[in-house]
Amino acid sequence: MTPLIRLQGITRSYPSGEGELQVLHGIDLDIAQGEFVAIIGASGSGKSTLMNVLGCLDRPSTGNYLLDGREIAELGSADLAALRREFFGFVFQRYHLLSEMTALGNVEVPAIYRGTPAATRRDRAAALLGRLGMGSRLDHRPGQLSGGQQQRVSIARALVNDARVILADEPTGALDSHSGEEVLSILEELNAEGRTVIIVTHDSKVAARARRVIEIADGRILSDRSTPGHTPAAKMTPDAGKGTVPVLGQLAEALRMALLAMRAHKLRSFLTMLGIIIGIASVVSVVALGEGSRQQVLRNISDLGTNTLQVFPGESFGDTRSGRVTTLVLEDGTQLARQSYVASVSPTVSSSQTLRYGATEATAQISGVGEQYFDVAGITLTQGRSFDAADVARMSQDVVIDQNTRQSLFPDEDPMGKVVMAGKVPLRVVGVAKASQRGPGGSTSLTIYAPYSTVQARYIGSTSVSGLTLRIADDVDMALAQQSVTEFLTLRHGSKDFFIINNDQIRATITSTTETMTILIAAIAVISLLVGGIGVMNIMLVSVTERISEIGLRMAVGARRSDIRAQFLIEAVLVCLIGGVAGVMAALGFGLIFEQVGSSFQPVYSAASIIAAMASSCGIGLVFGYLPAVNASRLDPVAALSVG
Repeated sequence: MTPLIRLQGITRSYPSGEGELQVLHGIDLDIAQGEFVAIIGASGSGKSTLMNVLGCLDRPSTGNYLLDGREIAELGSADLAALRREFFGFVFQRYHLLSEMTALGNVEVPAIYRGTPAATRRDRAAALLGRLGMGSRLDHRPGQLSGGQQQRVSIARALVNDARVILADEPTGALDSHSGEEVLSILEELNAEGRTVIIVTHDSKVAARARRVIEIADGRILSDRSTPGHTPAAKMTPDAGKGTVPVLGQLAEALRMALLAMRAHKLRSFLTMLGIIIGIASVVSVVALGEGSRQQVLRNISDLGTNTLQVFPGESFGDTRSGRVTTLVLEDGTQLARQSYVASVSPTVSSSQTLRYGATEATAQISGVGEQYFDVAGITLTQGRSFDAADVARMSQDVVIDQNTRQSLFPDEDPMGKVVMAGKVPLRVVGVAKASQRGPGGSTSLTIYAPYSTVQARYIGSTSVSGLTLRIADDVDMALAQQSVTEFLTLRHGSKDFFIINNDQIRATITSTTETMTILIAAIAVISLLVGGIGVMNIMLVSVTERISEIGLRMAVGARRSDIRAQFLIEAVLVCLIGGVAGVMAALGFGLIFEQVGSSFQPVYSAASIIAAMASSCGIGLVFGYLPAVNASRLDPVAALSVG
């Protein structure tokens, strides 16, 4: 009958300085199905190395290893992982239980990697623990169990996938005599069921419990003796069958294990998240502040009228000769109003006067405008009415005051119908407008709007105007309209003795500047986010170093390299995702604080920027978590298990 395990000329060497250290020397060994074998030898004899080769945790340097007729040397890493997961069950001297998982969870681990459905594996794990006297300890973590109880959990874990071969490395080495006796009895029962049991020990009393004892020294088999009359069991343990867990289910299991690992190391997880939290909060806050300031600028410019042109005499505001230029007259506005690209025109003249109402005095700007001015400039009346063409024609002394003037002169009474002395001219209030954003002082100055004919006659004594305000038709390009107005007035005046302010250009310039600053600051925030990502990678690399023993255990019970990569990648993405959510919440909290401070503008958060920030956070988790995940998956299971 073909043996279950056949070793032919097996050697194993390891690099040592400039040469090699040979641990196994030409091992020839056959083990049949159902045998109970003890491999005994002193420390350093090579018995543990032999067990690692038998369990496919290590590969021989030379020789042939046939397992149930299959040549092990021809198998890839995934096939070897499948053998460790479904053919072998490992019982370790130091138990190698995952501290963050319960007894039930530890037993389930090999079945998770096999793909067994959750309910099936949970029932089987609970049944195995109950059989081994651990039914009342299912929810206990390793730190809450005695050494004997932990070893029972280790045995149940070895059986959860119905392993055909149980490999036990010094299974009683860390136990008292009573617990050791119980473990050996359990192994004898498993052998009686038809499982092949191979134990590695240095204790001759433990070896005596086996049906076959192989003594090894200096990497060579010294003796191989069997108990007389013993016949290996021929029956096979029924296979539990592989589950049909879908990909999403496997990802869910990886997610669950990642969450358990993160919960077990809360401080490390938080420190890993911290860089991401700061980076995401910075990006979202800066974008929100930039958008808020941009919208505030647009609102301010809108108050000025975004499709308006203002024409003034002279070459610019600083032209000292502008006061002597009298060629800009009312007729210019009348002719411009007839052009197809002009929606409406209002002349403007101004005079600074002292206002008096009762005992209150204040200096105000008397703005002489046409009846269309409020429409042209986009000024809204909050009370009363404006003057009309008839008021302009008869030089009416009915005026509209702004909110600042109302608060200064009429803080506690209704201004409608009240008469105000502006210099020596009485003016009757018929309307109240919002504070103007135009001119020196902006919205803080006091302004009274009167018919331009009244200001010309009562204050200036001239028919010239100090400016024209044009509202351009909505379907006309502002730059083209400015060029047309320039050509039109230059032709009328015979020279260019005026200058034009295009409010749309101001809006575009300020908006462009705001966007540039936002991009600049956002770039700095993105750099901080990248720094946070590098921090994630560094801490994950440290995490791999700290968790080498755990990784070795997972590989020993059947985890594929892809399973290890997936777990560490998911942990990295989870850290960044949770950090991203915390960063967004911090940014929103900053917005509330900013609002309470009472700034002139408020941050404007957009769903797009938040989604982009979260996507970036997950991307950083994938990119910067990949290297640690790959490093973890490439660990040698034997070397990893020897750590810790």
